[in-house]
Amino acid sequence: MPDRLRQELKKRDPFDSIEQEATLSLVRTADQLENRFGRLFREFGLTSSQYNVLRILRGEGAPLPSLEIASRLLCVAPAITGLINRLEDQGMVKRRRCEQDGRVVYVEITKPGLAVLGRLDKPLLALHKCAMSPLSNTEQKQLIALLEKCRQSSALTGDAPSGAP
Repeated sequence: MPDRLRQELKKRDPFDSIEQEATLSLVRTADQLENRFGRLFREFGLTSSQYNVLRILRGEGAPLPSLEIASRLLCVAPAITGLINRLEDQGMVKRRRCEQDGRVVYVEITKPGLAVLGRLDKPLLALHKCAMSPLSNTEQKQLIALLEKCRQSSALTGDAPSGAP
């Protein structure tokens, strides 16, 4: 089983370290998940980032400043303005400037935005279940804990030891 990734990547030589193999396995898995979820979102005329914005707005239940939305995204989106522009062009969100501070722009999900999320809920839940079906509930909880532990790593939080990137 440990050689599975090497076979998938058609890599002749062993990995340089177990850390390298684990990291590349995580990246490969994340890419496959992103591709599969991306196909589902495209069926509804959305990208993963656009879905994420709509999900955040529906979950909040109130308009949010665009920079607050950007801070809550699962994946960093450097062009939050363009992302919101495209959703606004599709009629899924509307925005308004803050009366007290014109630099702040509030974004609100619209009825069409809520409707598309409503249609996506069941197929998305089914895809989540399918993606995790090889793992027991206990294994899924272990995976969550392990990934949380990795995200807390100093190398990922920007506090890497000297000599590390």
